Amino acid sequence: MSEFVQQLINGFSLGAIYALIALGYTMVYGVLRFINFAHSDVFMIGAFTGYYVAPTVTRALAAHSFLAGVLVLLTAMAVCATLGIVIERLAYRPLRKRPTLTVLITAIGVSLLLQNTGQFIFGANPKSFPKLYVQTNFTLPGHVIISSDQIAVLVIALILMVGLRYIVLKTKVGTAMRAVSFNPTAAALVGINIDRVISFTFGLGSALAGAGGILYALNYPSIDPLMGTLPGLKAFVAAVLGGIGNIPGAALGGMVIGIVETFVAGTSWSTYRDAIAFAVLILILLFKPAGLLGKLQVEKV
Repeated sequence: MSEFVQQLINGFSLGAIYALIALGYTMVYGVLRFINFAHSDVFMIGAFTGYYVAPTVTRALAAHSFLAGVLVLLTAMAVCATLGIVIERLAYRPLRKRPTLTVLITAIGVSLLLQNTGQFIFGANPKSFPKLYVQTNFTLPGHVIISSDQIAVLVIALILMVGLRYIVLKTKVGTAMRAVSFNPTAAALVGINIDRVISFTFGLGSALAGAGGILYALNYPSIDPLMGTLPGLKAFVAAVLGGIGNIPGAALGGMVIGIVETFVAGTSWSTYRDAIAFAVLILILLFKPAGLLGKLQVEKV
């Protein structure tokens, strides 16, 4: 039982990171109906932003490690939000009325551009992510161990998800996002600035990816310019699993993928832990293509 609880904690910690990345995929799809495959590399930029900012911040705020960690996180989110808005403005907006396949190929091209630019600027060799604070392990009943990094991941991810839900459901810009997602033509007719809403959506999703990059680097402290590929693909699987375009579904899908992967890693099938996520994708597409919380929609042609 204690091993089950331990693996469950590890799964929730990993799943929370996948959920943050998946939310970016699902928000962009909900508004524009295409998959932003460059999103996983924005996640990588978030981790490298933390890598370069953390030493300066931790030296300046040595006596306030919690504040230093929060400042590094916010800086990474701000950089990634800006990058997401720039990508949308330069790469996707000119192609908005083009066929979906054109935009999809462009997204793959932007992803490769970010990866290769990252290798040129940061170097191809893995780097060790700096410690933002002293890690502490807490022993729970049954010899279950939870680290301070895992607690930080769960708490920060929960705060960000609740904040995202508040923005989408309770704010004016959130109402505009839902209107554009439902019917962009009607939204424009009632005075909603479509370009501004789409840019905000990209910025918000990219900020979550940046936070995911910092949290991932805290738990898996070796980072490199290609680090976003596999987590990005698994987050995409999580978004499809929960129901692409459905925000609670993306969070649920991330948790499910994280838990399944962690439990598989603790068995003799650990070699196939990465393949399991894609096997889940195939099963979902076969038996419930709309995802766990998604709904099938009839499209007029």
